[in-house]
Amino acid sequence: MKIAILTPTFSKFSGIDRLIENKLPDYKKNGDEVTIFCFDADIETNLANIEKIGMPKSPFWQRIYRLFFFFHRKKIKQTVEKLKPFKHIIAHQYPMTIIASKARKKYKTKYTYHDAGIAYPRLFSKFSERLYLRLFSFFTKRSIKNADEFIFISNFLRQEMKKTYGKPTSIEYVKIDTKRFHKDVKGTDVKKQLNLEFPTLLYVGRISPHKNVHTLIEAFNLVLNHFPNAKLLIIGKPTFKKYIKKLKKIADDNVIFPGFVADEALPEYYAASDLYVTASLWEGFDIPCVEAQAIGKEVVCFDIGSHQEVVKEGILVKELNHTALASAILKVLKKE
Repeated sequence: MKIAILTPTFSKFSGIDRLIENKLPDYKKNGDEVTIFCFDADIETNLANIEKIGMPKSPFWQRIYRLFFFFHRKKIKQTVEKLKPFKHIIAHQYPMTIIASKARKKYKTKYTYHDAGIAYPRLFSKFSERLYLRLFSFFTKRSIKNADEFIFISNFLRQEMKKTYGKPTSIEYVKIDTKRFHKDVKGTDVKKQLNLEFPTLLYVGRISPHKNVHTLIEAFNLVLNHFPNAKLLIIGKPTFKKYIKKLKKIADDNVIFPGFVADEALPEYYAASDLYVTASLWEGFDIPCVEAQAIGKEVVCFDIGSHQEVVKEGILVKELNHTALASAILKVLKKE
């Protein structure tokens, strides 16, 4: 079957795109021919064709371009025409849902909306960010109305969407690569490189306000009162430049920002840590929690979103503040 997968950026920085990449071998095994339609891509694969639509180079104008993509009628029409030969269209995020919706109307092609969720606007401090997400959510809802089915990456997301739509739904939990993430991975080289001692805490993910990394650092500062040699590794792409500056102001030398770490090296960072921690206030799935547990690490996180579904080893913190998070972290570390 010819399948079109629509995603804004087929990028190694995106959790959605890692999900797509991990599923490509399954399509290949089934004999499906897959083409990925995206604005831009930095993931290379021989398991799918990649069709780049193009977008501005500036991150700011990329966001504006994607938010108001419905104004680019010529480009939408051209892309829709390219979807004519396909039997199934899977759209992963707005504004690709606009293209899928129009192809569904024109060619009656099966349209599946694969939902990874949208963080609550209230979790962002700036008015412009909250407005952006509200518009993003509004445009998403308009462009998925005629989808034939919905796939969610957690029951948490399915229950949220169930309030709005009555379409057939299913859950597909994100699969991780167990050939890379397993308990035999060694973190010796990373420990030597960064001079890590017990305890080492690890966070992996976007460095964004809704990930609440500042609260994680505040909790870690309390942990330092009991473990002065503790280290906190914060791995991820600094999406918001002003936010990363704020984090570095409240962090001391015990907090290490390695930046983006390639997927190939990431398992060693999990193995080099003693505990995986996150203060995120919204998660549709949370892949790093699953990867950390696969390598044998416990997780301490807030009891929000999908965490009850994905965290099996560790502590879910009910009170969403840094003191409660620090207490849970200390409880695990003292046990170890």
